[in-house]
Amino acid sequence: MSHTIFSLSRLSALLRKEFIQMRRDRVTFAMMLGVPLMLLILFGYAINNDPKRLPAALVATSNDHYTRAMVSALEMTGYYRFDHRVSSAEEAEALITKGDVAFVVTIPSDFARRVERGDNPQILIEADATDPSVASGAISTLGTVASQALLREQGDQAQAATMAASQLQVVVHRRYNPEGISQYNIVPGLLGVILQMTMVMMTAMALTRESERGTMENLLAMPASPVEIMLGKVLPYAAVGAVQVVVVLVAAKGLFGVPFFGSLPLLLSAIFVFVLALVLLGYSISTVARTQMQAMQLTFFFFLPSILLSGFMFPYRGMPDWAQTLGEILPLTHFLRIVRAVMLKGAAFPAIATEVAALFAFVLAFATLALLRFRRTLD
Repeated sequence: MSHTIFSLSRLSALLRKEFIQMRRDRVTFAMMLGVPLMLLILFGYAINNDPKRLPAALVATSNDHYTRAMVSALEMTGYYRFDHRVSSAEEAEALITKGDVAFVVTIPSDFARRVERGDNPQILIEADATDPSVASGAISTLGTVASQALLREQGDQAQAATMAASQLQVVVHRRYNPEGISQYNIVPGLLGVILQMTMVMMTAMALTRESERGTMENLLAMPASPVEIMLGKVLPYAAVGAVQVVVVLVAAKGLFGVPFFGSLPLLLSAIFVFVLALVLLGYSISTVARTQMQAMQLTFFFFLPSILLSGFMFPYRGMPDWAQTLGEILPLTHFLRIVRAVMLKGAAFPAIATEVAALFAFVLAFATLALLRFRRTLD
C-alpha cells in the first residue's frame, strides 16, 4: 500500500496525540508555564544589584544636634536603616558577626566638641564586606554626604562648621574582606550550591529510576519499615556529599586562598544537617515524580529560586520584603549565612544558632513529608 509523503490528516492525528500526552504529563506542562513566569517575576521585581535601606547599628553616647544631623544624612542616602542603637562596641560587634546588620556607625562622644573647634572630627563606619557588592554603593557616597550634613548645621558656628566639614574624616573599615575579593564570597557559597544541585537531583532521580524499572516492588517486599528503607536510600548519598565537601573546602583554601577563621567541627556539623535536609528533599520529590524526567524538572524548579533568592548570586538584603520572606523558606539561604559566618567571620555557635535551628526544622519537615508520601505510595 502506497503512502503519500505528507498528509495533513496523519500530521493532525500525531499532533492530537502529543497534546493529549502533554495534558496528561501535568508536571512537564506546569514547568513549561511556571518557569518563565517565575523568572519574569524574580528578575523583574526581586533582583537588585544596588541594595538600599540596609540594616545598620549606631554606636553613639551623645545625642547632640551634629550627631543627629549625621545620622539623618546617612538615612537620607537610602542605603542605611538604623534598626539598632547600642551603647557599646561589644553589642555592635555581636550584631555584625551574627549578620543582623550590614554596617556599624560609631560617632564618638566628643564629636560635637571637635566640630565646633574645627579639630578633625571623625566617624567610624564598619561594613560587612563578606559580600563586596552590598557595601560598595553605601560607602561610595559617605564623604560628601557627611560633609554636607555638617554644613547644614551651621547656625552660630558657621565658620567652625565649615572648617570641620572640610576636615571631617570618615574612617571606613571593610570587615572580613577588606580587599573586596569576590571569591571570598562566591566560593563558600558554591559549597551550598553544589551540594544542593547534586544531592537533591541524585537522590530524586535514583529513587525514581527504581520505580521506573520495577525494582522498587522488590524492595518493598523486604521485611523493612519505611524509616529503614528511607535511611538506607538517603545515607549513601549523604556519604557522597561528604566527599564533595572535602573537595570544595580543599579547593577553597588551596586554589582560591579563602580564609578560614572559624571552627571546622562546627562547620562540618552544620554541613551534615544541611546535606541530610537535601537528601530528604530529594526523597520527597521521588515520591511525587513518576519518571526521571519529572524528578529532574521538579529539582530544577526548586533549585532555580534557591540560586536567585538565597543571596548567592544577588544581595539578599537588596530584595523586597516579600522576596526575602520566600528566601527564608529555602535551606540554602540559611546554609550560606552559616558557611560565610564561620569561614570569614570566625563565628561561634551562638552567632549561627538560629540558622542551624532552621536547618533542623527543614530536616524534620522533609522527613515527615517523605514518610507520609511513602506510606501513601505503599497504599
